Amino acid sequence: MKLKRIIITGLFVFISYLGTSQEGLPIYTDYLTDNYYLIHPSMAGVANCSKVRLTARQQWFGQDDAPKLLTLSMNGRIGESPSAIGAILYADKNGYHSQKGAYVTYAHHLMFSRNEVDLNMLSFGLSAGFIQYQLDETTFLFDGPDPIIDGVVQNATNFNIDFGFSYHFLDFYAHGTVKNVLKNSGVNNDIEITSNLRRYLLSVGNVFSKLGSSWSYEPSVMFQYKDGTKESTIDLNAKVYKQMEFGTLWGGLSYRQSLDGAEYLSSNNTISSQKLQQISPILGVNYNDFMFAYNYTYQTNSVVFTNGGFHQLTLGYNFNCRRERFDCKCPAVN
Repeated sequence: MKLKRIIITGLFVFISYLGTSQEGLPIYTDYLTDNYYLIHPSMAGVANCSKVRLTARQQWFGQDDAPKLLTLSMNGRIGESPSAIGAILYADKNGYHSQKGAYVTYAHHLMFSRNEVDLNMLSFGLSAGFIQYQLDETTFLFDGPDPIIDGVVQNATNFNIDFGFSYHFLDFYAHGTVKNVLKNSGVNNDIEITSNLRRYLLSVGNVFSKLGSSWSYEPSVMFQYKDGTKESTIDLNAKVYKQMEFGTLWGGLSYRQSLDGAEYLSSNNTISSQKLQQISPILGVNYNDFMFAYNYTYQTNSVVFTNGGFHQLTLGYNFNCRRERFDCKCPAVN
């Protein structure tokens, strides 16, 4: 009984972080696979090329109804104008909860550079989309009529918007985004905590390299704060790039930790506390106009549902490329 209680408690400790089935597009480490547009709408059309990215993410292999996520995104400039558009489709499933969403994005980029060598750009982006939530109650076990459980598949569709900014100066960048600006009832309209899904994101990073070297290094930090639950997490990231004749080889490591602890009952019946901790190694290659990346996320906490982590594959294709305008080692732009 003690072991069962620990497992159940551990599941609920992390379900708010990992089971984001009613918070719009979940925020994992997808953005580090050359796809900041997934979390920052202002990044639509920033790059030298238009981009298509397909990502599949699976958690806890071998477990029934384990969380899984599929995203498809595309973004690019509108001709030679400073405006850009993008779109995101995604499907997220976590046990009895699932959601499907579609966003469209408009972004505008203001250049402050004196010429086409120096990069000095401020960008703004706005995404709007619909999210359909589902809660499958058909297999719920209950002895009789229950005012909470209907025994059907509940559906609800909500509209929401994200907006944010990005600033690039040479090899430095900063992004700020507010996601789920509007209140969103999901399928639990009577629970006040689910109506506020607003989330604040802040990313800062820089790319370092020596003149003439084929190696470059990119440390970055991302902070996120959930307004409704007052939870916050921080990502510490490091990536390294090696320029090759055919393209670029790159890899990295991301460490995520919550800044808020959660209490649970340990095996000796004492109250303990722990914080979410995840380590994600990333490997990728850019070959001509194609990109492939693999990402694995491992939870380092002592109380977890299972030791298995996340597996993620990302495929990308760049098209409609312009010439590289900026003399910088800035992978998100050049």
